[in-house]
Amino acid sequence: MNITKRITWISTVVLIALSVVFSGCERVDRMIPDESAYTEYGLRLPPDPHTDALPQQDKPRIDITLGIAVALTGEYAEPYGLPMKRGLDLAREELNASAYMNIEFVSVDAQSSVEGGVAAVGQLVDQGVPAIIGIGISTHLEAAFPIAQDNGVVAFSPLSSAAGLSSIGEYVFRTGLATNLLNPRGVRVTHEKLGYTKAAVIYDAADTYSTSSNEEIVKALEAIGVEIIAVETFQTGDSDFSRQLTKIRDLAPEVVFLSALTPEMVQILIQGRAIGIPETVTFIVPDLGRDQVQQAGAAAEGTIGLANWSKTSQAPGNPEFVANYQAKYGIDPEPWAAQAYATLYILADAIFEAEILKAGSNNPPATDAAAIRQALARTQDFPTILGNFSFDPNGEAMYDPIILIAKDGELQAFE
Repeated sequence: MNITKRITWISTVVLIALSVVFSGCERVDRMIPDESAYTEYGLRLPPDPHTDALPQQDKPRIDITLGIAVALTGEYAEPYGLPMKRGLDLAREELNASAYMNIEFVSVDAQSSVEGGVAAVGQLVDQGVPAIIGIGISTHLEAAFPIAQDNGVVAFSPLSSAAGLSSIGEYVFRTGLATNLLNPRGVRVTHEKLGYTKAAVIYDAADTYSTSSNEEIVKALEAIGVEIIAVETFQTGDSDFSRQLTKIRDLAPEVVFLSALTPEMVQILIQGRAIGIPETVTFIVPDLGRDQVQQAGAAAEGTIGLANWSKTSQAPGNPEFVANYQAKYGIDPEPWAAQAYATLYILADAIFEAEILKAGSNNPPATDAAAIRQALARTQDFPTILGNFSFDPNGEAMYDPIILIAKDGELQAFE
């Protein structure tokens, strides 16, 4: 969809969402403004940035500065941080093409480390931004997002998915499906189709996401009676996995569940096949993306991925997003770019809603962190390129996950 249609669609969705969500929601503590508020701020029929004849000074406008804390340097920049930044930049470009919103970014390098993430969030809080987008690694988020929470600043991660991190506080939100939502679905679907009875698991015991991912996989396997015949661990930064993979090979499981971040994930797939784990043994990998498949090459063939997004999805705006991303950057969008892109649209929707609630009342402005948080918490069935998106009462994302399989260097639908 073009920019004008997309902006119109967002505002229409806001108005529909208000009529549905406000009824009976205990977290709503403000009144909906009357009809005049919508027309006053142009949110029922938003101005067309290409054809509207109103003078610019008469157009409604929300100016807001948001903090961005992603890894621009270090080992997590290329697989995670830079795709997130590209997705955010594309979404901002589209949103800013409207006549009534202007988003500025203040970006701080999270430096692919816990210390870098903490410093980045702290610096952005000190600069007074109402919301921060970023910190994709759950281990880093655990340390960094409490700073935003303690200072009443919205902290919104496009990627992090370790279960339970929403307990940090009411200002914490995430776009990625938590492991306790994604992984059980993946186990159930793959088991129904493959019928395996014996499984091995291998995971990064030093990484919060990976340990959470493995815990949910183990619980799901046990619940359906699959025997776990091997449990192997490694540490972030390891490069030789021959000992663990040899044990797995010798015990002859039917499937191997792998929970890891990109550097270790790719090497385990490569080394697993090289060490003799046969192709009849399927690797099943949460958060597997096209880039990881292509880095692993032939070793990734037949690997099943549990995902939040697919390039081939027909979710609202997704084909256009893929085309626009390819045109702007000359590459296919990465899953992390897609999740970041959706994140900014979800946040913009909340800012629009906060503007509606402000109109004709004593409510705080749309750029107020508390107003944005309250609006975000009410997000229900908002159309995104990930599908219809909602937050549960704890700020965890809810939408349909996708199961994919690697074939000829690409990820295709598994189901």
